[in-house]
Amino acid sequence: MEIWGFESVNSGCRFYGRLNFYSYLCTCNEERAADLNQRKKIKLINLLNTQIMSQKFIKVKNNNLRSTAYGKWFAQAVYDKNFVETKQLAEFIQTQASVKRSDIIAVLDELGSAMKHFFEMGQKVRLDGIGIFRVGFSSIGVSKMEDLGAQNITTRRVIFIPETTRIVTGQTHRADGTVVQKYTNAKQLLRDVLFEEAHENAVGIEKTNAQEGGE
Repeated sequence: MEIWGFESVNSGCRFYGRLNFYSYLCTCNEERAADLNQRKKIKLINLLNTQIMSQKFIKVKNNNLRSTAYGKWFAQAVYDKNFVETKQLAEFIQTQASVKRSDIIAVLDELGSAMKHFFEMGQKVRLDGIGIFRVGFSSIGVSKMEDLGAQNITTRRVIFIPETTRIVTGQTHRADGTVVQKYTNAKQLLRDVLFEEAHENAVGIEKTNAQEGGE
């Protein structure tokens, strides 16, 4: 369940968003709602989202007879067929910062053009808390180095490297008795993502391509 917004209704309050890929509307206690100021509303929305949001998956069996994992079950990601569009993203950002939605939308609309500008200059773009974007490409091979030029470059693509943070996972002891901490690099965008099983026949879900061993 994801909560998109909050509004007062006849001294009460209601939240609206999506639940199991369906739109929904629910009303909370009127007496409690009457005492909520805007800051409390925002905190309540964020708290509910933290508790109930999750990445959905279904169970898929590997039926490929040539696979070494034949007969095993794996988790396969599924998604809501509806995208979170710029407007919805701006509405959420508005609850996190003292910036008007219209201003946020204007900035997001310009982000693509700004990134393209720096790509054209051969630079990488790093967005704090998100990651690094850079240009990648493929080229046609030639026998002689002098025959290779820009005309041989074919497929262009944008490569994304998510931002990571080091997390201490434990410690180990060396032979000389010293203690060394063990780390792992966690992707900043995914470190708090929870996972929840969804029904395979749920309406409105979009499946990924099954891969051996899952994603």
